Amino acid sequence: MKYLWVGLMVIFAACKPSAEEVTVYTSVDQVFSEPVLKDFERETGIRVKAVYDTEETKSTGVMNRLIAEKDNPQCDVFWSGDPIRNGVLQSKDITEPYQSAQTGQIPDYFKEPDNQWIGFSARARVLIYNKNLIAPDSLPNSVFDFTKSRFKGKFAIANPLFGTTTFHMAAIYTALGDEKGKAWMNGLKTNGVVIAASNGDVKKRVMNGELAFGLTDTDDAFEAKKETDDVDYIFLDQQNGGIGTLIMPNAVSFIKNAPHAENGKKLIDYLLSRETEAKLAISCAQIPLIQGTEVPDDVPSLDDIQPMKVDYQKTSDKLEEIQPWLKIWTEE
Repeated sequence: MKYLWVGLMVIFAACKPSAEEVTVYTSVDQVFSEPVLKDFERETGIRVKAVYDTEETKSTGVMNRLIAEKDNPQCDVFWSGDPIRNGVLQSKDITEPYQSAQTGQIPDYFKEPDNQWIGFSARARVLIYNKNLIAPDSLPNSVFDFTKSRFKGKFAIANPLFGTTTFHMAAIYTALGDEKGKAWMNGLKTNGVVIAASNGDVKKRVMNGELAFGLTDTDDAFEAKKETDDVDYIFLDQQNGGIGTLIMPNAVSFIKNAPHAENGKKLIDYLLSRETEAKLAISCAQIPLIQGTEVPDDVPSLDDIQPMKVDYQKTSDKLEEIQPWLKIWTEE
């Protein structure tokens, strides 16, 4: 009996979560998010257990995992590449507010009013193009130009069921209304849009000359420019009256009934720091939201971009609403 009790105690100890750890689920590319998490681990002594999304199921895989674990949370912090999935989790009562001391540095537009999510370090949706295939003065100026016949079969978007492309489509639908949004997407299909596996796949197809241009994010565009002089990028819809460029902050949420609540709050504080924004500006050209953060010269400023006006909660609701139609559109 004594040995049985000792054995049970060993099993219990092995199963009991360590007080000095934190679990984070993230949809941000591992190559960029992991170094930040490793720095937190080294500086605090708190072991980080990270679950990363794949490139093909970006933002959707870990979000669905959090939904499945709602009644038995395994995660403390959700770090997303955009706030829309955070809004979905909020609507399902999976997150709870956390008022970080760092929150005051972030502009109100980039955080949920009750601090269910807080934004930091933004990316933007851009058009990446191959300079050998299309001249700068021949490029579309707007996403709505993609339906023009002269661009037929020359461009790509990533699968709209995943990642920032879903966010972009939901934002356009919210801005235009369902009827005009569907008409525009059907126009893309009629004009021969190539549906790539991911934003990274869009980047590769444009880099290798398979396609003239495509929609991707600033981090992918900057990586492409490091690899070859054949590509460049532009911000779309910057003309007077244009819909503007979609700006996508990272977003961090505190999970309700988190198993390591205090360490989760420490990680959120760390992610919302000026130091983290500076690191992400260097590693993947993300745009800081905290004024005065030092960045490389080639990182664009929000002051120089006409942003798309986005109601994040409405866009989050629209994302869930249009998912079935997007699936049909993608598979036809």
